[in-house]
Amino acid sequence: MTTIAIDGPAAAGKGTLSRQIAEAYGYHHLDTGLTYRATAKALLDRGLPLDDEAVAADVARNLDLSGLDRAILSAHGIGEAASKIAVMPAVRRALVEAQREFAAREPGTVLDGRDIGTVVCPDATVKLYVTASADIRARRRYDEIVARGGAVEYDAVFEDVRRRDERDMGRMDSPLRPAENAHLLDTSEMSIEAAFSAAKSIIDAALKH
Repeated sequence: MTTIAIDGPAAAGKGTLSRQIAEAYGYHHLDTGLTYRATAKALLDRGLPLDDEAVAADVARNLDLSGLDRAILSAHGIGEAASKIAVMPAVRRALVEAQREFAAREPGTVLDGRDIGTVVCPDATVKLYVTASADIRARRRYDEIVARGGAVEYDAVFEDVRRRDERDMGRMDSPLRPAENAHLLDTSEMSIEAAFSAAKSIIDAALKH
C-alpha cells in the first residue's frame, strides 16, 4: 500500500496537484483541510458552539469522510469557523485518527494538508512539500476569486495569505513545516502541468525502490 503525503501553505497548488496525482495512480484522495471545514459546518448546521472543545471533538470523531463537498465547504464563513476549531488539540487528535484510517485504504492514498508528512503519516511512502512565494500565491488566489465573479482587492488577498502562513507556521500543535525527508517543490515559476510532471517523476522514482 502506498501513501503520498503532500503538505504546503495556502494557495501553493497542492490541492490541484494532489487530485491529479490521485487520479493518475488510481488512489483515494483526501484534502485534510476539508475535514476541519466539515466539522465546523456540522457545528454551524446544528447550532452548536464553536468554542466548546469537547463538543467539537465529538462531532469530529463522528465525521463521514466519504461525502466532503469542496464547493460547499469552501464558503468563507465555514473557513472562519474552521480556523477556530482547528487550534483545539482534541479536535486535531480526532481528525488525525480519522485521516490515518483513510490513509490505510487500498490500493493507495494521497493526502494533502499542513501536517501530513510530519504528524498524520510520518511513514508515508513519498512526501512532497509544495510551496510558492507569498506574492505568487496571493496572485493565484486573487485571479481565482475574480474568475468566479468575485470582487476583491489584491492587497486584502495578500494580507489574508500572509496571516494564514503566520497562523499555520506559528501554532504550537503541528505547525506547518517540511518533513525532514520531504521533496521540496517550488511552483512559483511552474505551470500546473510542469508541477505535476515534476511530482510524478519523484513519486515514480520512490515507487521503484
